[in-house]
Amino acid sequence: MKSVSLRIVLVSLLFLLAVPGTVAGLVPYWLSGWEADTSLLDSGWIAVLGIGVLLAGLCGLLQSVVHFARDGQGTPAPAAPPKCLVVSGFYRHVRNPMYLSVLLAIAGQGLILGNARVLAYAGGLWLTFHLALVFHEEPCLALRFGDAYRIYCRQVGRWWPRLWNKHAR
Repeated sequence: MKSVSLRIVLVSLLFLLAVPGTVAGLVPYWLSGWEADTSLLDSGWIAVLGIGVLLAGLCGLLQSVVHFARDGQGTPAPAAPPKCLVVSGFYRHVRNPMYLSVLLAIAGQGLILGNARVLAYAGGLWLTFHLALVFHEEPCLALRFGDAYRIYCRQVGRWWPRLWNKHAR
């Protein structure tokens, strides 16, 4: 197992609190006050589904940060990015599990609360993430990691897992 420096751990924790904490925690709170809209919750199964979606998002976010630190020897923070291309963990199945996890956490809250504004926020945020990925992040990663990143992009989907990917083990 690769060792991880205390600096990487601290920067990762600060990043988690500041960025995903704001985007997936504070903003949904500001939009909803975390009060359920019972008129939109016709049945309890929607809230139960929301709990599962929220938990999947939180687990994915934590696992992504661990792989950035351990396998990439860096953080998700732009000031201390990974030194190596991360293709382990959920990154074996989808190229952007951190963004996807944030979206799942937000959508889960929207389902739990029955809040259309939180769900709409998740949709708008997906579009923002998508455009940022296509026009900024992916070109930068292609320049930084070269052919390794281009091959990775051909093998692993941006948002949807390619279940037939023989490299996704």
